[in-house]
Order: sequence, then C-alpha cells, then structure tokens
Amino acid sequence: MMKNSLENRVALITGSSQGLGKAIARAYVEAGASVLLCARKEEKLLIAQDQLHSLCKTGQRVEVMRADVSKQDDVNRILAQSLDAFKQIHILVNNAGVYGPKGRIEKVDWKEWVRTIEINLFGSILMARAFLPHFQKNKYGKIIQLSGGGATAPLPFISAYAASKAAIVRFAETLAEEVKKDGIDVNSIAPGALNTRLLDEVLEAGPEKVGKAFYEKALKQKTEGGVPLERGAELSVFLASELSDGITGKLISAVWDPWKKFPEHLVELKKTDIYTLRRIVPKERGMGWGDV
Repeated sequence: MMKNSLENRVALITGSSQGLGKAIARAYVEAGASVLLCARKEEKLLIAQDQLHSLCKTGQRVEVMRADVSKQDDVNRILAQSLDAFKQIHILVNNAGVYGPKGRIEKVDWKEWVRTIEINLFGSILMARAFLPHFQKNKYGKIIQLSGGGATAPLPFISAYAASKAAIVRFAETLAEEVKKDGIDVNSIAPGALNTRLLDEVLEAGPEKVGKAFYEKALKQKTEGGVPLERGAELSVFLASELSDGITGKLISAVWDPWKKFPEHLVELKKTDIYTLRRIVPKERGMGWGDV
C-alpha cells in the first residue's frame, strides 16, 4: 500500500542516528524519500548515513546534521541548512528524546529533570515553530511527534519523561487545530514497548530507582522481545504520505490502532475526539454517579 509513497519528498528526522529514529529514516528511504538525519553524536550519524546511502535510488539523498534540538541556535541552523540543501521540506519527525533521571521526584537531580523537559518537550516545540512558516508558505506539511507510555498512563519514578510526553501530545493536538487550514497535519505516534537504549537504561537503573513492577516488566520485555521498530516506522511512513492527508490531531498506536483503515473513516475522524487525550467520567465506566 505504501510502496514508493514518499517519492520526491524530503523528511527531517531528529534523533535519527540510532533506534527508532534510524528505523524511521530507513523506512522513508525505502519509500522513496530523501532524508536529513539530525542527532547530537556525529560519529553515529555518519554511520547511519553510510548505511542508508546504499538503499538510495537515483535522485535520493541522505544528509546529516549534528545538533541539539533543545538549543534555539542549533534549531535555527537546522532550518537554514535544511532549506539550503533542499528546495522544500515536506515532513518533520520529532523523535529526539531521553528518559531522564529515574527515582522519586524529591530525590532526583533537578537539573537532569529540567534537561529532560528541554529535550523532549521544548526541543519538539522549537523544531515545529521553526519549520511552520516554511510549511505554511508551501501550504503543506506533515509534523509527526513520537510519544511514549508516559502520555497515556502514569510512570512512577520516571516523572520527567512521563510529564514531557503527555505535554507534547497535548501540544501536538493544539497545534493541529491552529494549522488545520494551512494544509499541515500534526499527529503523535505511540510506537509500543521497544527494545532500545531506553530499555537498557531502565535495567541498568534497577528496581530501587524505577520501582519493582516497572523493572520486572522491562526485564520480561528484554527477554521476550519488544515491539519491532518497524511497526512504528511503518506508521510513520503512513502519516508522512498522502494517504493520511486530513488526518490530524491524533495520538495513534502503531500496535493497537487500525490506522491502515483510517482513510476510510476520514469524515468520522474529523468530527470526533477519538484517538486524543481526554478525561474519563464515571458514566463511561458504568457508574451511576458523577453527573450534576
């Protein structure tokens, strides 16, 4: 369904030197797109660039930029270099993120806690702010935000990560409303439980810092294998393609939601708050109290 669906398109992907970001970049190249890889570690970026070059067809390019998306000057440079390298950027994937400090909020390093918000939340917002005028000028753009478990459920002892992910999803929903008449779609992806460096961080931290239940869950995931990176990458291709035009302001699970059928329900999706963050009231759980 999505073969060659990104031909003649250009995507900028943050945090793309490894893990899910790199998997998304690979899927985009395989779908025909040119990509710009952005991350903080140049050595890993160059390795990823070499690997992706081998998949490129005539006309496709893989460019890299070392940058920190939480810094305004770096974001300005990303924008300038992107537009210098390509006439138009069609897709922005905000994937860069960290778990941050692990432990009780009163005991974790406050500077590390704030730094996590700067990377996960402010970094994504800064990137969106920077590229919005370009998308608006061209009356087209796809902004794809990577979410996580912290957006939909509490994550005790990993509070900075949880708070930042919930906040960025609500920001994406809000931004979608602001730019819906500009030809720009903004969506968030829940990729599922992935076996990446973040999982290794949890196991290294141990049950004393992340809690026994979360540690045991992570240990089981490491042993049995998590969700393949390709699941989230495939959904990212869909949201970057014209197949998803008009689908906006949604938080979509790569694992549990029937997103391949979304185009068949476009009118319904536009009219409802399904696949969004919202409050649950008693009657939705079969309880007879709670109404005024």
